[in-house]
Amino acid sequence: ARVSASPIQGSSLKESVVKPGDVVAGKYKIARIIGEGGMGIIVEALHQKLDQRVAIKFHRPQATGSEESVARFLREAKAAAQIRSEHVVRVTDVAMLDNGTPYFVMEYLEGRDLDAVIQGDGPLTVSTALDYTLQVCEALAEAHSLGIVHRDLKPANLFLSHRVDGSVVIKLLDFGISKTLPKGTDAELNMTKTRALMGSPLYMAPEQMRSTRSVDHRADIWSLGVLMHEMLTGETPFEGETLPEVCSSIAADDPIPLSSKRHDAPPELEEAIFRCLEKDPGNRFADVAELA
Repeated sequence: ARVSASPIQGSSLKESVVKPGDVVAGKYKIARIIGEGGMGIIVEALHQKLDQRVAIKFHRPQATGSEESVARFLREAKAAAQIRSEHVVRVTDVAMLDNGTPYFVMEYLEGRDLDAVIQGDGPLTVSTALDYTLQVCEALAEAHSLGIVHRDLKPANLFLSHRVDGSVVIKLLDFGISKTLPKGTDAELNMTKTRALMGSPLYMAPEQMRSTRSVDHRADIWSLGVLMHEMLTGETPFEGETLPEVCSSIAADDPIPLSSKRHDAPPELEEAIFRCLEKDPGNRFADVAELA
């Protein structure tokens, strides 16, 4: 849960399935609503028996009734719960309200997402960018070993929290459009047949733009290359004033060289980013372990 998000106001609060003061499952007392996304509403709550703060994500009321939306929501919880890594937000419970609204309980995080950091503070130092990249590699390595491809890796889905010693720990969020390999359930196949553009175009590999069904873990490696470039320059390596222009650039153009924006970056780092951004997945790093 992104605690820096502003509370929901107005109609969104009225339409929410829960409100501050409510008690869920006889133990989670809602403190405040702290965020709202495409599929869910996130609240801060207190586990009354353990006196422990948690975050709970509820399926959006507007989306209730859509089997595909509910399946994606539950898949996010399942994917996150399967991954045992300090770099993936920990899910502790998945259930439904009496009215059928699904929700899942996760660890409560304090901090900012990487997008807010880059937008607010500017490009990162080379050493910090490398530290964050290696942490993301650890999260992806664990996910990929379970056959889970994230497919929406971007700064907004990387949360900067802190360990007990004060050091920054990256948490990978939002497995809502993740894909399980090999091909999973019929419900998942139906979802991936949609022509809707899933993911964020600026970070999407060329093959993901063509077909969300056919991507594998190497699509995440492409996104990581874009992420590395952005952490170091504040900009993505493919540009365009419109969505079609961006998609065209990703499909056909060479990425903007890191060296044109960051003279202090070692050439080996630029080479690594270029390899992540190879149009042909077969020319990228074989896996995140090789990249690391």
